[in-house]
Amino acid sequence: MGRYLIRRIIISLITLIAISFVVFGILYMAPGDPLAGFAANQNVPAELRQQLREQMGLEDPFATQYRKWATQYAKGNWGVSYTTGGDARSYVVSRLPVTLQIVGGAYLLSLIIAVPVGIISAVRQYSWFDNVATTFAFLGFSLPTFFTGLLMISIFSVWLGWLPFVYDSQVSGFWGNFKQSIMPITVLALSGAGSLTRYVRASMLEVISQDYVRTARAKGLKNWIVVIAHAARNALIPVVTIVAVEIPVVLGGAVITEQIFRIPGIGSLLVQSIGEKDVPVVMAVTFGIAVLVVIFNIIADVLYAILDPRIKFS
Repeated sequence: MGRYLIRRIIISLITLIAISFVVFGILYMAPGDPLAGFAANQNVPAELRQQLREQMGLEDPFATQYRKWATQYAKGNWGVSYTTGGDARSYVVSRLPVTLQIVGGAYLLSLIIAVPVGIISAVRQYSWFDNVATTFAFLGFSLPTFFTGLLMISIFSVWLGWLPFVYDSQVSGFWGNFKQSIMPITVLALSGAGSLTRYVRASMLEVISQDYVRTARAKGLKNWIVVIAHAARNALIPVVTIVAVEIPVVLGGAVITEQIFRIPGIGSLLVQSIGEKDVPVVMAVTFGIAVLVVIFNIIADVLYAILDPRIKFS
């Protein structure tokens, strides 16, 4: 395992360097200027605007800008926001709790829905329950989050008036936060549960046809013991790796949902920073998600090999 982890870490570092180079290059070539609003002020002398650009390194070539950013990031300094002058790390950390609350709640809800529904659908294949569950899983997986979000706003906020459609960070108390979190959590949970249900069902269908499951039934074991102790235990092994891999991906998927419900989280910060071409903040968010993806991929590979003894690290 030690050699495997060292090899994976080296490959991951090379991957992260490539990702950072590509993302930084895209931001460098993208149109726009972080000082556009400042430059539009005619009261600011042109000499001062040029001096600020030189101090911020905006006049440096791409290689110099990337080298400065990479060097500072390796030292733990995420940079300073071009538009506000604040620390990029503080902006990301201040938005993180809200995103984790919404995304964490949605992912937990999707697991609670997907695992039992997928198992029951596989056990009762082609039954009415399987047909209904498969249909809803397909809809949840296929419909984009902006559509389901706008649909829920139209029904529960505009027509019925039950839930607020704009997230207010100033709301205090459990009930107030719970009410304004219901719709965004539900939107993300439906999308996540749709894909996870398909994985669980497919994995269960593959396992319940195995010889050891038929042997367990032939021994006279109760059906629920066969399903839970023998079939589901092995069928959920690949699902565990999928869950681990998709955790950081959900953070990126929350961008659209946060825009719909005006949630002051990582997603809205990313969209705002891209519009302002605030490179340090955009890199802090995107590269942070890339790091999480790489880390959870390593964790998923290790978990899969630990849970399934047939998998060898060599």
